[in-house]
Amino acid sequence: MKGTLGLFVGVTALGAIGVGVVQEEAAPTGETVQDVVWNGARVRIDIQNGGGVSGMARSAMEILRPAGFDVVSFGNAPSFDPDRPSAVIDRVGRTDQAQAVAKALGIDNVFSEPNPNLYVDVTVVLGRAWAPKVRDRETSTPGSLSWWDPRSWFGS
Repeated sequence: MKGTLGLFVGVTALGAIGVGVVQEEAAPTGETVQDVVWNGARVRIDIQNGGGVSGMARSAMEILRPAGFDVVSFGNAPSFDPDRPSAVIDRVGRTDQAQAVAKALGIDNVFSEPNPNLYVDVTVVLGRAWAPKVRDRETSTPGSLSWWDPRSWFGS
């Protein structure tokens, strides 16, 4: 009986160790690198697609959230204007927050229109000409030979 109990305890201990090893090995190796632009107080942001380009507000959200901002809503503006410039609007009298959002999105047009009726700190209105910053990162996937693409040798 003691032998069976000892065997059970031994197998259970090895199983627990094995689970820990499997969980450790299963951890993602290629973690996404996030550049934190803002590490101050919470900044609630509303993103509006004013240019009519599909997916534009979502692209901006995917830049701002990893940068440390709280995007509370994103979607289409009440109307589209193909000539509308992109703008970052301060809604609470904190232009430092609006400037940080503008920097993260690469937008130069920043102004202040405080509005206590809005439950956001910053409103972003994206014009048709806005394009998300694209990072040129090499893939680190094992076996990936992206550097061996002859088209890149000739600027194509």
